[in-house]
Amino acid sequence: MNNLDPEVAERPEDLVVYGGTGKAARDWESFDAIVRTLRGLGDDETLLVQSGKPVGVFRTHPAAPRVLISNSMLVPKWATWDTFRELEKAGLTMYGQMTAGSWIYIGTQGILQGTYETLAECASQRFGGTLRGRVVLTAGLGGMGGAQPLAVTMNEGVALCVEVDPGRIERRIKTRYLDRETRDLEEALRWVEEARSGGEAVSIGLLGNAAEVEPELVRRGFRPDVVTDQTSAHDPLGGYVPAGLSLDDAARLRSSNPGRYVARSHESMALHVDAMVQFQEAGAVVFDYGNNLRAGAQEGGLAHDRAYSYPGFVPAFVRPLFCEGKGPFRWAALSGDPEDIAKTDRAVMDLFPDDERLHRWLRMAQERVAYQGLPARICWLGYGERAKAGLRFNEMVRTGELSAPIVIGRDHLDAGSVASPYRETEAMKDGSDAIADWPILNALVNTAAGAHWVSVHHGGGVGIGYSIHAGMVVVADGTWDSAARLERVLTSDPGMGVVRHADAGYDRAVEVAGERGVRLPWREQ
Repeated sequence: MNNLDPEVAERPEDLVVYGGTGKAARDWESFDAIVRTLRGLGDDETLLVQSGKPVGVFRTHPAAPRVLISNSMLVPKWATWDTFRELEKAGLTMYGQMTAGSWIYIGTQGILQGTYETLAECASQRFGGTLRGRVVLTAGLGGMGGAQPLAVTMNEGVALCVEVDPGRIERRIKTRYLDRETRDLEEALRWVEEARSGGEAVSIGLLGNAAEVEPELVRRGFRPDVVTDQTSAHDPLGGYVPAGLSLDDAARLRSSNPGRYVARSHESMALHVDAMVQFQEAGAVVFDYGNNLRAGAQEGGLAHDRAYSYPGFVPAFVRPLFCEGKGPFRWAALSGDPEDIAKTDRAVMDLFPDDERLHRWLRMAQERVAYQGLPARICWLGYGERAKAGLRFNEMVRTGELSAPIVIGRDHLDAGSVASPYRETEAMKDGSDAIADWPILNALVNTAAGAHWVSVHHGGGVGIGYSIHAGMVVVADGTWDSAARLERVLTSDPGMGVVRHADAGYDRAVEVAGERGVRLPWREQ
């Protein structure tokens, strides 16, 4: 229900949460059946959900998950968008994205800290630790991309964000993720240069199509310092708007001739990416943000070497964190009381007093992040840290310091839960980018450890055929049972990140395993 809160979901009336067509349930009949079943579910029963439809309840045991979810899974030979859409049209499947169909989406904040961390690492590597006086050019202000402007200004930079849908711009203005808006390119560029020269942190939303605006910026000699993109390019039919079409025209073509629509999307992506490459050639730091835009550009006719001439964000900035099992740990206050989140923020800072980047994030989040739906928070914690935080939250519920249970989850984008060769597992050291055993093992160990619900999805983030990923959620309700679950799940889950990267040959992951007691049988004598 929180995933479909109008403050959280992009199109709640269609059950779409974010990411183009990422849904919380297959249809409203399935939604009602899920809610009805959960309300009557026994403590020794488990509900099975197949691509958004509740298909069975079995007697298991009290420490088993209450819900097991599989979304969008297809046999590899049939794992194409065309096959998926035929099955979706027949009412047999749905696109679960990452945290939409696993019911742990928390609004734009969910991706905000990851975007903040990525840009902070970019600033550390290339700009002396800050984006002050630097311009970040990007596009897409939907459920994921909407985090970009605030993440840039949190790093003291200037954000120019191109968005084709005026409703999305208005939404980001309303939630204070975006500072200014305009339909006028000249005005946007004037604001950018004023902010750049003055060292002011400002985010600007420009109404327009990225495949039209960015080539025009190249022609004008505009020089951004950083270029990336978070349009929903992973879904060329439902998530990307081709150049030369209004939103109404795009909707009509999408319905009347989906094949032509997809072809035009890919052609536009080729123009879009070629402009990004030209910015790179002019000296900008350019990186892919995991939406499969490069693959779409290649489909649209751009040469492979040119389409992939800039790296993904994980190999460029995030992989060292993954080697420590560090990733997007998130929690929501089931009380609905923002004060409960304020208390958990203070608890996290007390637990990790020496992590200044974490403290800086939490202080800024308290000041600048508007809650959507249930009050929630996210921060990147690693192996050993997540279990410590979860147990502290549980104790706070037990003693009454918190007024209701806390639900703890994470993004599927995590250290050991994804196989995605154009995103999380791009350019692995040992060439194991496409090995998909890891997310399955992640889901299995979380099930064995007693997470309250566990999910396995196909295609989230980058599209059908390009990824397999897993998620988990565990509830801190103050009981000793939950304490045991939290300790097991929040140790095993990030531990998979350490194991996966140690196996791939990353020295830091091997060091972390040795320092923190993660067993690697293949290294034991």
